[in-house]
Amino acid sequence: MADAQTLGALLAWARERLAKAGVCEAALDARLLVEHVTQTTRLDAVSRPERPVTDAERALAEQVVEQRIAGKPVHRIIGHREFYGLDLKLSRETLEPRPDTETLVDLVLEEARRLGGEDRPWRILDLGTGTGAIALALLSVLPAAHAVGADISADALATARANADMNGYGARFETRLSDWFEKIDGRFDFIVSNPPYIREDDWHNLAIEVRGHDPRRALVAGEDGLDAYRRLAAECAGHLAVGGTVAVEIGHDQRESVTGLFAEQGFRFKKLGRDLAGHDRVLIFALETARERG
Repeated sequence: MADAQTLGALLAWARERLAKAGVCEAALDARLLVEHVTQTTRLDAVSRPERPVTDAERALAEQVVEQRIAGKPVHRIIGHREFYGLDLKLSRETLEPRPDTETLVDLVLEEARRLGGEDRPWRILDLGTGTGAIALALLSVLPAAHAVGADISADALATARANADMNGYGARFETRLSDWFEKIDGRFDFIVSNPPYIREDDWHNLAIEVRGHDPRRALVAGEDGLDAYRRLAAECAGHLAVGGTVAVEIGHDQRESVTGLFAEQGFRFKKLGRDLAGHDRVLIFALETARERG
């Protein structure tokens, strides 16, 4: 590390250190971490690799690289992550938003366009909002929409509020401290959620990047991983506007069980969304009409 006097040398050192430690995507993580500690960009590394680095920058680089080797996710270290083109802050009680969840956003936007267009004043409820990722991504495309982000965690709601304000959607985003629907009133055109769906027995098998840093209660949902869906299915109808849509993220093997829970409560399956790996990831439901039931 003593010879890492320039930006290029520091980047090369971080990349080699992470690779030797067996960190996946060592090159990408090294770039993100070095950019974070030096407040530089990818362009700087290409156009100014000779840029000097300070002793403080080198010391901080060593610290964050060791944190990454110990299993702390790179975006937890730098404190924010991109989602659907938005830069979102993370905090202790928020999940790190992941690309697979963008599938849910895409499907809801498809439904909005099909049901009336992007410019309608849609009402959106995001249950377990965390960073606000889903709600804010939808607001970024639906210019007249208003969203309520509900969460049981005050820390998460503070983070979601900061993200809404930082990205320019604060006027159309409301936070609500609520255990699912407990403090929710009114009806919504879209109820969306990425709820906990990990089985109790699977918790200890998760990667250290998840188990050691994501909030457990945002991931685990009882012995079969379906507790949150039971409550959502049972209570959604009372908060859904006429013609409204429910969209939930699921585990890759939960399509049939979650569909069954919603069907028991009078919901009709509408659409399946698959993630980047081709796994089942999102389910879209609507309430059956009287004609459909009859």
